[in-house]
Amino acid sequence: MKTISKLLFCFLLMFNVQKHFAQKDTIKKVNDSINNSILANFNKKTAESERLRKEDSTKKAELESQLQSLKTTDNLKKEELQKQLEELNNRDSKRLSEKKARIDSLRITAKSFPVLGFFNDTLFSIYSKLGSFSASDRANAIESRVKKLKDLLNFKIDSIKIIETETTVDLMVGESIIMSVSENDAIWNNTAKLDLSKKYKSIIGESILKYKAETSYITLLKEIGLAILVLAAMVVLLYYLIKLFKWTAQKISDQEGKRIKGLKIKNYTLFDAKSQVNVILSINTILKWLLIILIIYIALPILFGIFPWTKNFADTLFGYILNPAKSIALGVWNYLPNLITIIVIVFIFRYALKGIYFLKSEIEKGNLHINGFYPDWANPTYQIIKVVIYAFMGIVIFPYLPGSDSPVFQGVSVFLGVLFTFGSSGSLSNVIAGLVLTYMRLFKIGDRVKIGEVVGDVIEKSLLVTRIRTIKNEIISIPNSTVMSSHTINYSSDTLDSGLIMHTTVTIGYDVPWKTMHQALLNAADRTDLILKDPKPFVLQTSLDDFYVSYQINLYTKEANKQATIYSQLHSNIQDCCNEMGIEILSPHYRAARDGNTTTIPSDYLSKDYKAPSFNVKIKKED
Repeated sequence: MKTISKLLFCFLLMFNVQKHFAQKDTIKKVNDSINNSILANFNKKTAESERLRKEDSTKKAELESQLQSLKTTDNLKKEELQKQLEELNNRDSKRLSEKKARIDSLRITAKSFPVLGFFNDTLFSIYSKLGSFSASDRANAIESRVKKLKDLLNFKIDSIKIIETETTVDLMVGESIIMSVSENDAIWNNTAKLDLSKKYKSIIGESILKYKAETSYITLLKEIGLAILVLAAMVVLLYYLIKLFKWTAQKISDQEGKRIKGLKIKNYTLFDAKSQVNVILSINTILKWLLIILIIYIALPILFGIFPWTKNFADTLFGYILNPAKSIALGVWNYLPNLITIIVIVFIFRYALKGIYFLKSEIEKGNLHINGFYPDWANPTYQIIKVVIYAFMGIVIFPYLPGSDSPVFQGVSVFLGVLFTFGSSGSLSNVIAGLVLTYMRLFKIGDRVKIGEVVGDVIEKSLLVTRIRTIKNEIISIPNSTVMSSHTINYSSDTLDSGLIMHTTVTIGYDVPWKTMHQALLNAADRTDLILKDPKPFVLQTSLDDFYVSYQINLYTKEANKQATIYSQLHSNIQDCCNEMGIEILSPHYRAARDGNTTTIPSDYLSKDYKAPSFNVKIKKED
């Protein structure tokens, strides 16, 4: 079930991410659709404006013709025609203003098409269509016509002629039109048609002359020679660089056991001499290859920059380093205010935590007393407060982290949180059990306890496990959740105040007087070390069975951690005292015929004239 839940969560997360990117694509498509609609509307209005301009131009030509044909005395007719001409001029000015406003509104969203030169450099850009040619078609056509001009032998900038027509200004070489500059082109470039034509003439002419100069045989020979010189310098530099690092590697190896003697932290050897030499040699090798790659990376743009056809490669290669470096620098600069805020937050929380740590230390040492709060609670409580403070600090800092408002970043954060929750469910139960055990004060470090079937001294309490050292010096780790679910006996908790009552049971036959047995057990207790004289030991008769009486000796001690030694000595003393008082300790099912058999008491405890009794046989004579 947990696995299914995890897979379902991952699927939902992936769906949300895909949905996010799908939304971005949809937004982009909507923006493109809006832009296309605006351009279509602009083209429609431009076509209508062009139609009106042609009509007005025709009317204007007719009116000017009529004005020239009028006699000087016909003033009324002349004023009427001039008034109509003025209206046409005003309408033309208004039309130009409206077109300029429409073009200005398209500057942000409109797409331009570059006219590329001979070395893939952009000469200028085309924004508007002309006749049946779209902006893209115009750019491709102009580019193709310009590149054909390189084959002209005696080309000069003045070879390009500027011819004004009714609607456009044409750039021509001989009988061929290179391009036509329209009214829309001039408005897009915020200038007049004639001025824009002169600018384009200069750009095109200079690009052709530059191409001819840079592709001449003399220039190419110079460029080839320079490239060979750069290659030779690079090879020489690489040769001596490799030789230098080979020399440094040998010097490093020679210092093994001399200057390089290993790295030690107190008594721990982090690196011996050989390992340290290997690490330094690895660093030497990495540094060598980094410098080799750097030299090649710097040399390649220089080589590409020599030849005009490959200059763009040089810019691209440098851009691979400069653009990310620039982006990183700008990102760091823009992030500085947030970084300072985070530093201030960390500073405040750090010193707040130091103040709490001071209170914890004082309570732990016993210098500060709080009613109902025990000193052994100080450290776990501090750990809990520390986790809460760090969590709160993380919540406060989170909005200032770079990319924290990104849906992907938030999705990953949620995914990691759920993954941590699923993966640590068992650990969390142990942590909670550890906290409960701490505040229940079931036991402390050094107590002799019995948890389930495990008996030993507590040597460690953590949030996850409790570690017990048994009397056989075995270390047993018990999960805190298991401790909570098991019964626990603490032998040490009240030992210092009331003492621990130790007890053992001996079964003796009914032929031994109970007073004698009581005295023997009390004598044995009195001889045992580590037993308290006050309260006094006492004997209980716990049962009267078929073949024997159960006697239980109880005695007090304050050494709960030494029970095994005390029990061993007590049992030895019980044997000695019973033997001294002539009491036989027999197995409950032991059968012995008393006549003719030696007593089970060891011979050391018997008198020298002791003899085993003879058999007694009685014969009863019947009448």
